[in-house]
Amino acid sequence: MSLYARAARHAWRMLGAVALGVLLIVTVDRLYGHSTLAFAAAILLLLIVNAPMLRFNCPRCAKNAFFRGMFVVPWPNRICTRCGLDLSDTASHNR
Repeated sequence: MSLYARAARHAWRMLGAVALGVLLIVTVDRLYGHSTLAFAAAILLLLIVNAPMLRFNCPRCAKNAFFRGMFVVPWPNRICTRCGLDLSDTASHNR
């Protein structure tokens, strides 16, 4: 599986984690009232689920697929912005 495909799968997983975090906060708010513990749990969930994002690096130049300059974006690059390597090619993968 290509680096781009694995990074795109991670982006979809993050979308599910965001939805789960919102659902957690809304559920706790409806059942028990406003709680900072629900927000803390949602933030912790998002931090844990997003940790693998730092491993989606270009095999040639090691630039992360989710970074555009100094900004992090929710969808990965298909082509590396530093060296021009096609990250959707199955031969360009790192494990």
